[in-house]
Amino acid sequence: MFTGIIEELGTVKRAIQNGNTIKLTIQATKIIRDIQLGDSISVNGVCLTVTEFQREEFSADVMPETFKSTSLSSVKEGTMVNLERAMAANGRFGGHFVTGHVDGTGKILNKRKKENAIYIDISIPGSLNHLVINKGSIAIDGTSLTIFGITDQSVTVSIIPHTAKDTILGIKSVGDVVNIEFDMLAKYMYSFMKKEQTESSQGKGITENFLRSNGFL
Repeated sequence: MFTGIIEELGTVKRAIQNGNTIKLTIQATKIIRDIQLGDSISVNGVCLTVTEFQREEFSADVMPETFKSTSLSSVKEGTMVNLERAMAANGRFGGHFVTGHVDGTGKILNKRKKENAIYIDISIPGSLNHLVINKGSIAIDGTSLTIFGITDQSVTVSIIPHTAKDTILGIKSVGDVVNIEFDMLAKYMYSFMKKEQTESSQGKGITENFLRSNGFL
């Protein structure tokens, strides 16, 4: 579990691709301090497992499913990436619940400066627009942000100067691909409601007949 508060920018030192898999070696400093084999690290919003580490770098494997469904398939030597360690149980919770399980990818459609903010329009997969909530949370490349604009095909978020400086969203351009993870609570609620609707149509779930037969009516 992550918070979406990026701890540092890392740099890809090696990206060894073998078919639809990649072995990534990433240079970092802050997150290396207490790193252990098997730790979970969010790389551009994707939860990866540490398989090797040295003083200023760590390695992780990208499996075929992750290769196909995230932007990690396009990283190469020199690519900068957002990094966050898994949330500590005794730490402050500053962002929102982020699992590191990317729902899909989108493209940056527009970036524009407005006073001290940068507005970013990002395309979203049409099959997932039911998970978009105005003023709801969204993780873009692992960065916890708030949605304040919605169309059928895109969302608009904004970043402050600190976020622009300390995450890759500040250096990404129009046309670049980003990883998207929608709010976990929205996904659970949608799944629950869809299940309830299905069961109700089949005469199951919490219906008037169910309440009567169990003494509630």
